[in-house]
Amino acid sequence: MKTLLAAYSGVQKGTGSSILSALLELPSAPWLSKSKLVKHLQVISVLHFILTFLALGIASTVLLVYLFCTDCWVIAALYTAWLIFDWNTPKQGGRRSTWVRNWTVWTYFRDYFPIRLIKTHNLLPSRNYIFGYHPHGIFCFGAFCNFSTEATGFSKKFPGIRPSLATLAGNFRLPLLRDYLMFGGICPVNRNSIDYLLSRNGTGNAVVIVVGGAAESLDCAPGLNSVTLKNRKGFVKLALQKGADLVPVYSFGENEAYKQVMFAEGSWWRHVQRRLQKLLGFAPCLFHGCGFFSSESWGMVPYCKPINTVVGEPITVARVEDPTPDMIDMYHSMYINSLTTLFDKYKTRFGLKETDYLLVR
Repeated sequence: MKTLLAAYSGVQKGTGSSILSALLELPSAPWLSKSKLVKHLQVISVLHFILTFLALGIASTVLLVYLFCTDCWVIAALYTAWLIFDWNTPKQGGRRSTWVRNWTVWTYFRDYFPIRLIKTHNLLPSRNYIFGYHPHGIFCFGAFCNFSTEATGFSKKFPGIRPSLATLAGNFRLPLLRDYLMFGGICPVNRNSIDYLLSRNGTGNAVVIVVGGAAESLDCAPGLNSVTLKNRKGFVKLALQKGADLVPVYSFGENEAYKQVMFAEGSWWRHVQRRLQKLLGFAPCLFHGCGFFSSESWGMVPYCKPINTVVGEPITVARVEDPTPDMIDMYHSMYINSLTTLFDKYKTRFGLKETDYLLVR
């Protein structure tokens, strides 16, 4: 156990020396071979990501309130003062950390599935971009790994482009979680934040928007290839107003990570999910993966299914400060056609059948 903890410590810090020395000290016991240790580190890295998003914000908020009731209230007061002072930073480009984006833990996260980033066209650093990411899946594993870390080599494949994954603005109201997200280059998915990145932060910015959002997660399950897009036109209007090129992105395998209990449209349970999604900002899905020690048991660990994220050809968008509905509809149709073409071109390469098609809801 000490050896395992030492190894993970090196992973978290972003150094490989602790891992290597820990591996060399491993006994020759068959139940703890080098390959099994690596697999455990991969699982731990994925659970670290899941628990961070599910629990870090709530846990840190409770801790902050508790500290105010103890002799350590000064620490809580200082952090609260800093929080107030730093409140608008997420909406002004955030606080990206190259060190955090290059943590070794993300390479273990990448290799668990594994996750790959496929480049199809060059992107010019002299332009700004809006990436439409599809599908949402349960936890957006592909979006996070490809655009909030350097595990798949985004900066090397797209030199001069700075990706910023947009997520729920409510996450940036929670202590510690907000800082953790900003270190990865993640920003709030609201008008002020995206406006700043696309108009006051120079060029070479790529805002990654999971267009289907929480509603799309309700339709994610193995074997389903559907996106929520027909009535999602806000990102197109924003691209026109800022003169940012639209780039379709599709992750093959994102929906394979978990199995979800699907409720039929019109059912009482589906109605409850939709209502909670509007109230909370995220959809309460009933899903399961596998257990920590066995793929045959149920648990929070996602299934080891490859996720291949394909970045498509950019659609050049002219800047129009007040675009008409017809103009928005035209570019929206172009985007849907481009996404569908991207899906059809790569589907057989990543395990789908020629007869499979992309359902646009």
